[in-house]
Amino acid sequence: MRSKKVSRRRFVGGTAALSTALVAAPFVKGAYAAGTVSIGFWDHWVPDANKATETLCKEWGEKEKVEVKIDYITSNGNKLLLTTAAEAQAGSGHDILAINTWLPARYAEQLVPVDDIMTDLIKTHGAVNNTVEYLGKINGKWVAVPATAGSQIKGPCSRIDLLKKHANIDIQAMYPAGSAPKADDWNLDTFLKAAEACHKGGNPFGIGLGTTSDNVDTIGAIFHSFGAVMVNAKGDIVLKNDQVRQALEYYKKLMAFLPPDVAAWDDASNNKFLVSGQGSMIMNPPSAWAVAKRDAPKVAEQCWTHGFPAGPKGRFAPFLPYFWGIWNFSKNQSAAKSLLRHLSTAEAAEKMCNASGGYDLPSFEKLTTFKVWAEAEPPKGTLYHYPNPHNHQTLSIAAAPAPHKIAEQIYNQGIQTQMAVRYFKGEALEKTLDWAAGECEGFMRN
Repeated sequence: MRSKKVSRRRFVGGTAALSTALVAAPFVKGAYAAGTVSIGFWDHWVPDANKATETLCKEWGEKEKVEVKIDYITSNGNKLLLTTAAEAQAGSGHDILAINTWLPARYAEQLVPVDDIMTDLIKTHGAVNNTVEYLGKINGKWVAVPATAGSQIKGPCSRIDLLKKHANIDIQAMYPAGSAPKADDWNLDTFLKAAEACHKGGNPFGIGLGTTSDNVDTIGAIFHSFGAVMVNAKGDIVLKNDQVRQALEYYKKLMAFLPPDVAAWDDASNNKFLVSGQGSMIMNPPSAWAVAKRDAPKVAEQCWTHGFPAGPKGRFAPFLPYFWGIWNFSKNQSAAKSLLRHLSTAEAAEKMCNASGGYDLPSFEKLTTFKVWAEAEPPKGTLYHYPNPHNHQTLSIAAAPAPHKIAEQIYNQGIQTQMAVRYFKGEALEKTLDWAAGECEGFMRN
């Protein structure tokens, strides 16, 4: 954990607060005002990205005459997850904490409702995607604010040259920079044929089948594109259906064209595969491309981020949001809400996106057209379609719409990827489904 203390005594220069179209409720200074508010941010992997959140907090603290204490907490070794659990158990810690994808539901009873903030933000910035609502609005009330820092889409990042060479696909023409996709023919059949062609050409798709997040996110989106639900919103186990069978049959065909060790891949594997120059495509936010810019610039020059292939039930892409939550044991809740409003303005979101090189994504529909995505290079426009500016695909998360307690375990245990691997290795399909049903039944008992 890295700590920074931001006081108005240390803030030199009288930086003006960010201008905003948001009509925010004023921060009324009470018994605890002119004191302190503490926030635990996710420690961003992009160099200098933390400076954006630090500056934004300085601006707010100077304006409101409040001292802001900042900690940057790494997700490596699950330290952010462990910090969240420890603070929840102790009933003491930060006023505001960055919490990852599934945790708003897990800690809903200990988080301050933020319906007032979200009502204003949605009115100003437009609706959030359904995945953010599923994860952050629990039992009809918002318990956390979607954070810009850390939120991401894990879409395809393709090699322009290798798709042309092996599969005769011009991905830039299909997803042109600056305009809407022309991707009616970009479907699961086309995707499978391209995977086969790139495999035969010696540059296969790098799609992992391990149990970590990147692997689960990809198969989750493919499942959704078939309408394949394992556990429904009521908590009923429904995975023995034709859609799940179709998704597994598809993955069995796809896995034949992937590297032989994909069942053992973790979240670093696909990044390394792209940067090494071996892969024609991976599923990732712009992190692998950013590393390629530094370590393999010739690879980076050929990368293009774009949308998922469409399946029988539509085009889906995985979205993993971070959230900012206010603990109900916070002694400065009004100040905490005021700070979250400041961090959620369009101007603040754009500064965070710029600082992260386009990696971070706001969750609101009107905040998907910042210049950083259109201007990122090389090649110029490579990230234009990353934030889904034309609502070309539905943003989803694996295991939805199951109740959160069950969905989180399906996700964290990689049940969908394990099903695909078992079936690919020769297990009878119905036996695979029986195994998965047993796992889900166990999650319900926990």
